[in-house]
Amino acid sequence: MTDSLTITRPDDWHLHLRDGDMLRAVLPETARHFGRAIIMPNLVPPVVTGDQAAAYRDRILSALPEDMSFTPLMTLYLTEETDPDDVAAAHASGLVTAVKLYPAGATTNSASGVTNFDKVRPVLEKMAEIGLPLCTHGEVTDPDIDIFDREAVFIDRVLDPIRQATPGLRVVMEHITTANAADYVRSHGTVDGGDLGATITTHHLIINRNAILVGGIKPHYYCLPVAKREEHRLALRAAATSADKRFFLGTDSAPHTDANKLSACGCAGCFTATNTMALLAHVFEEDGALDHLEGFASQHGPAFYRLPENTSTLTLVKTDEPVHVPQSIVTPDGPVTVFDPGFPIHWTVA
Repeated sequence: MTDSLTITRPDDWHLHLRDGDMLRAVLPETARHFGRAIIMPNLVPPVVTGDQAAAYRDRILSALPEDMSFTPLMTLYLTEETDPDDVAAAHASGLVTAVKLYPAGATTNSASGVTNFDKVRPVLEKMAEIGLPLCTHGEVTDPDIDIFDREAVFIDRVLDPIRQATPGLRVVMEHITTANAADYVRSHGTVDGGDLGATITTHHLIINRNAILVGGIKPHYYCLPVAKREEHRLALRAAATSADKRFFLGTDSAPHTDANKLSACGCAGCFTATNTMALLAHVFEEDGALDHLEGFASQHGPAFYRLPENTSTLTLVKTDEPVHVPQSIVTPDGPVTVFDPGFPIHWTVA
């Protein structure tokens, strides 16, 4: 029985840090374990220009505790007014690692997102030319489409047409939640994962939609894209643990105060930064794939983004007794509940 595992220090390829007091409270939860993270730009107002991304990066670095090492990888929020030349300049300077596509109204702070995809074609063509990846929140927002079908419809109506119309565009399908998405990556992405990849969150490997609704509504399991049927959760587990280079970790860890989660119109998001690595060790061990955890968490993402792997390591240790995980993180705005997997955790980061 494996009781310890040392891997290359992991990265998080999809992370929400917010800003201000919340940023200062939650950043150490990621920096404790992860070397880098792709930082989501959906602030209010959103991070649209290179100058705004530089200012946000500086605020993140200012909030980082002195005894921690962490590199924020900045993204730009794609709008119908985004300037292709500004995007290219931000990328050339090394500031920006990706551009994020939010269909307007798809999730938290996405009102400035894209409605008319023809208007962003010049930006996408410039991105294909310079090799800058597009990260997609893969859901349509049409009111006539069931919320559980929005990812599959996005692939057919939006993603595939964009890729066909923009040869060479490198795409990350973020936080995939369906077998449809996993199958699309396998059937349309090159085996080396160089042109099409997908991130998978910790919580979508653990919960299905029953966790949200059975026995009463559980707001802390509500996220977007929403968790789907058990067959889809199992498909995500198979993809994550398969050693396929096209799949890698993006937690989508999303801090909201309990007051905002438990309101009459609660916010979407699971906060998993604190215990993700322990939970992944549990999942990969359960599926007999501990030897594939390093690839998923530490190697496939850097390979897609054409970055070197981290040079330091992280060691996970298995314990006989369940490990204590804080129920919440204290912030000046109120507590942020840490994701509860619903089972005892026996892995911890040494």
